[in-house]
Amino acid sequence: MKIVRFQDSAGDVRYGEQVDEWSAQLVEGNIFQTYQVTNCVVRIEKLLAPVEPPTILCIGLNYRRHAEETGAAIPERPVLFIKAANALNHPGDPIFIPKVAPGQVDYECELAVIVGKSGKNIERRHALDHVLGYTCANDVSARRWQKEGGGKQWCRGKSFDTFCPLGPRLVTTDEISNPNALRIKTTLNGEIMQDSNTSDMIFDVPALVSFLSEGTTLLPGTVILTGTPQGVGFARNPPIFLKDGDQVTIEIERIGALTNPVQEEY
Repeated sequence: MKIVRFQDSAGDVRYGEQVDEWSAQLVEGNIFQTYQVTNCVVRIEKLLAPVEPPTILCIGLNYRRHAEETGAAIPERPVLFIKAANALNHPGDPIFIPKVAPGQVDYECELAVIVGKSGKNIERRHALDHVLGYTCANDVSARRWQKEGGGKQWCRGKSFDTFCPLGPRLVTTDEISNPNALRIKTTLNGEIMQDSNTSDMIFDVPALVSFLSEGTTLLPGTVILTGTPQGVGFARNPPIFLKDGDQVTIEIERIGALTNPVQEEY
C-alpha cells in the first residue's frame, strides 16, 4: 500500500491511500495500530512528510563504495547518530542553507525505514515484523559543522532546520519484500550525482533494526536513515555543494521521487 500524509482542503492533516498525485482514499484509524481504507476520495492540497517521528536514528558510512570514496575503513558495527525533530521537512518545501553554514551544505540520498510496531532487543529474524514501510530521505549535511563545528559530534551539522526531507509516500512492506534490492539515486538540477543500489549496504535493514533495538525500545513512527551511497558532494573533485536556486531529487525504486528546492536562509 502507498500511504500519504497530507493536508486536505480544510487544512486538516489526514492519511490516505494514494490514488494519484493529487488525490487519496481516506484512511480511518491509526496506521501504527488498526486502520482501514475508506471509499472517500479527497484532494491532496499539500503533501507532508509521511510521519512525524519521535526519533530520527541515522546510520553513517553504511555503503561500501561510499566508504571507499571517503577513504574510511569498513566499520565493524553500525555508526549511529541522531537528527533532531526540527530537521523534518516535507516534499516540495525548501531546504534552507543556514547563514552559519554557507558553501558547505551537501545532499545524501537514503532509504528511510519507518518503524510500525514497538520493540526492544529484536532478533534479526523478526526485525522486518516491526517495520511498517519505507520512504525516501535526504540526509542534508553541513559538512564543516559536521566535522569541525559540532564538538566532534555529527548531530549539529545534520540537524539544522529543514535538513531531513522525507517522502513523498510511505510504501508498506507488503509491496517491498526486500529493502536491500532497490536502486537509489540523487539528481541535482537534472544531473545524476548518486546512483547505486541498497544491496551495497554494509549492514542491511534487518541488521540495523536489530542493532538499534538492543537495550532500546524502538517506538512506532521512529525513522531509521540507513546511510548514503557514493557520489556525495564533498567527496567530488572539485566538491559540489547545494546553493540557492538548486533543485535536488532523491529517487528510490518502488517508492518514488522526493524533490526539494534549495534556498538561502532569510
